[in-house]
Amino acid sequence: MQAISRRLARDSCNSRAAIYTLRSLSDHYYGDYDRRYASTLTTKGVGHLVRKGTGGRSSVSGIVATVFGATGFLGRYLVQELAKMGSQVLVPFRGSEDSPRHLKLMGDLGQIVPMKYNPRDENSIKAVMAKANVVINLIGREYDTRNYSFEEVNHHMAEQLAKLSKEHGGIMRFIQLSCLGASKSSPSRMLQAKAAAEESILRELPEATIVRPAVMVGTEDRILNPWAQFTRKYNFLPLVNGGTTKIQPVYVADVASAVVAALKDDGSSMGKLYELGGPDIYTLHELAEIMYEVIREWPHYVNIPLPIAKAISTPRDVLLNKVPFPLPSPSIFNLDMINALSSDKLVSEDALTFNDLGLVPHKVKGYPIEFLIQYRKGGPNYGSTVSERANPESYP
Repeated sequence: MQAISRRLARDSCNSRAAIYTLRSLSDHYYGDYDRRYASTLTTKGVGHLVRKGTGGRSSVSGIVATVFGATGFLGRYLVQELAKMGSQVLVPFRGSEDSPRHLKLMGDLGQIVPMKYNPRDENSIKAVMAKANVVINLIGREYDTRNYSFEEVNHHMAEQLAKLSKEHGGIMRFIQLSCLGASKSSPSRMLQAKAAAEESILRELPEATIVRPAVMVGTEDRILNPWAQFTRKYNFLPLVNGGTTKIQPVYVADVASAVVAALKDDGSSMGKLYELGGPDIYTLHELAEIMYEVIREWPHYVNIPLPIAKAISTPRDVLLNKVPFPLPSPSIFNLDMINALSSDKLVSEDALTFNDLGLVPHKVKGYPIEFLIQYRKGGPNYGSTVSERANPESYP
């Protein structure tokens, strides 16, 4: 009996020692909230992480990614790309519990972890990053609100995430989503803030990867959807300066694939900046023509000179913090977007692109904009060919 007691006591000591060892290793790898760490971003990407399985949804990729802004437009596509290869995705959200609900179905049981946080509380941010080895920042906004300015959302939050990632001690990759055309000399405050964010991030983490997508199109996009809604409601589309600005729209799922491709490489994308544009260049007028073709309506445009468009959009920005009630979010007449699209937004000739990540982007015309059929007045199946458009005279 005494021998059995001594054996149990010895086994208990050994198990306690093992637990203490695991805890110390975990603290060393993931960092401690009360201590500050220097940057330990790996120089070999995430290629050496433990992987188990065949690489599918129920595998273990070794990636534990905190995706800030995951509940937004690009976020749902990126979470899906990460989850379907067996990554664990931590989803910080600050609104309703329903905000990240649609994301939980994208991964295996327990792989998508919604975590409520406060973006202005440093300890709250540390908590959602505590067990991660990858941080991806998708936070951004195209207009001011009463609570958050362009500079805070697009610049200061990104800078804070870079600092906390550097202190963390276990973050192997940091990827920042910027915008094509980001420049401190841009007339757009958002593009100015994005450029400042890039500079701040690279100052803290020179190994960070910057991704600059062009105007993104997809089911929840913020260009074709507002156009189609406006057209359906008012039977015409206003185009600033006749829609002569050239853009290079890109399918949102391609941008998500590019982020994952940069994350999975051997570290060759670290410290680099990628400009992601689609294979085709359109003027805004040509893109509107494609939109009209899909919704099967006769095109009706109203040319609005740039000064008049700015005059129409300015009152919201002036009154935003001067009235005692919230103002509606801008759609077509968004002053900052009008400023951003006052000049061409194209991929630079010497920039790193999809090709450098081993990807070929989709053409915009076709599957990426099929969602526009929901705006057909006669229903999704109205007409037998694209050329059969609704007769505008039959509607009041």
